[in-house]
Amino acid sequence: MVEKVGNHEEIIYDEEQLIEILLNKDIELFRTGFLALHPYDRASFYKKVEPELRKIMYYYLSPKELAEIFELTEIDDNDYKKFLQEMDSKYAADMFSYMFADNAVDVLNELDKAQVVSYLTLMNQEAATEIKALLHYEEFTAGSIMTTEFVVVPQNSTVRSAMTILRNAAPNAETIYYIFVVDEDERLTGVVSLRDLIIAHEDTLIISIMNDRVVSVLVSEDQEEVARMIKDYNFLAVPVVDFQQHILGIITVDDILDVIEEEASDDYSKFAGVSDMSTFDKNSLSAAKKRLPWLLILLVLGMLTANLIGAFEATIEKVALLAAFIPLIAGTAGNSGTQALAVAVRGIATKDIEEESKVKLLFREAGTGLITGFICAIFVVGLIYVWKQEFLLGLLVGAAIFVSIFVATISGSFIPLFMHKMGVDPAVASGPFITTLNDLLSTLIYLGLATTFISGL
Repeated sequence: MVEKVGNHEEIIYDEEQLIEILLNKDIELFRTGFLALHPYDRASFYKKVEPELRKIMYYYLSPKELAEIFELTEIDDNDYKKFLQEMDSKYAADMFSYMFADNAVDVLNELDKAQVVSYLTLMNQEAATEIKALLHYEEFTAGSIMTTEFVVVPQNSTVRSAMTILRNAAPNAETIYYIFVVDEDERLTGVVSLRDLIIAHEDTLIISIMNDRVVSVLVSEDQEEVARMIKDYNFLAVPVVDFQQHILGIITVDDILDVIEEEASDDYSKFAGVSDMSTFDKNSLSAAKKRLPWLLILLVLGMLTANLIGAFEATIEKVALLAAFIPLIAGTAGNSGTQALAVAVRGIATKDIEEESKVKLLFREAGTGLITGFICAIFVVGLIYVWKQEFLLGLLVGAAIFVSIFVATISGSFIPLFMHKMGVDPAVASGPFITTLNDLLSTLIYLGLATTFISGL
C-alpha cells in the first residue's frame, strides 16, 4: 500500500508482505517497512508471527526498538518467559535497560528470581539500580507501579533554568506535561504544568507560578486507591512520595488503565467463582485447575441441599408434586440474591457506599425484596392455579417464593458488606457461592412450610 506522508509517498507493507520479506532475509527492506508502521501495529505483528520469524527480528531490530514493542503490546504473563527465552540474554538485558523502569519491573515480576538476577547483572548499572529500587516495593502498591523517569525543578529556579532542565530530562521522561517542584530538602512543594511554563516570562521564579496544592499519594498506597484518585481528579499523572514528602516517582494514566483492567479482571474472577482470569487459558488442564477449587466447595454446599431434601422425604412422599417446584423456588431465590450481590459489590468497589449509607442499602434491598417477592408470589399462585387447579399448593409455593426472595436479597447484600467490614475482598462472595447458599435456604423455607401445612394439601 502506498501512503502519502508530507510531500512524499511512502510504501506501507501489510503483514503478509512483511513475513515474506523476513523469509527472504532482506534486512534493509524489513526495517524500512516495519519501522514505518504505527508502534501498536509493530507490537501486534511481533506477537502474531512464529518463533522462527521472531528470532530473525531480534537480529534486525536493536534492543531499544524492541523495548518499545514490549512497552506497547499486551502480553499474557505466561508468554513473557517464552519471548525472553527466544532472545540472547545480553540482548534481553539491554532491552530492559531501554524500557521505562516501571514497565521493565512489570515484566521482571513475572520471572523467576534467578532470571531477574541474571538480567540485572547483565544490564548497565544505572538502569539496574533504578529497577532494583522498584522491585523492592510491595506488589499492588503505588511504589510497585510508579516510574522514576519524571521532571523535577527547584522552587527557587527561574523559568529559563527550568526550561533547560526540562529539555535535558524530556528524552527520558515518561511525561513532561507536569513538572514537579521541590525545595532545598528535595521535598515536594508544588507542580507546574507545561502550559504555565511556556507562557511565563523567562525571569519568573518557579515558586511564584507553581500550584502548591499538589495532590500526591504515599508509596505504600494501594494501587486501586491511586486509580480512583486519578479518575476523580482527571490527572495525567500523580506524584508518589514517602512519609517525609520526598518525591520518589510518578504514576501515569496509562499505568492506571492497566491497573483498572487488572482489578476488574480480578473482581470478575472472584465473582464468577474462578481463581484467576488474568490470562486466557489455552488448554483444558489449566482452565480446570482454576475452576475446580470453587466447584468442589460448591459441591459440598450442594450436598447439604441434597441431605436437606432427604430430611423432608416424608413430606415429599405425601405430596409428590412438591418436588416439581424446588428448582423454581431455588432458582428464583438464587437470581434475586445475585442481583443484590452485584449492587453491593459494585457500590463497595466504586466507594458509592459509605459507612453511613450501608444501613440504608440494607433497608433499601429489604424493601426491594419485599416488593419483588410479593409480585412474584402473586404471579406464581395464579400460574399454579391455572396449570394444576391447586389453589392451596399455589399459596404454599407463593409464600415460599416470597420469603425466599426476601431472605436471598438480604443475604446477597449483607454478606459482601460484612466481608468488607472484616477486611475481606467482597468479590469473594461470588455469584455461584451466593446462588448455592440461597438454594439451601430457599429449599429449607419451602419444605419447612410444606411440612407445617401438609394437612391442608
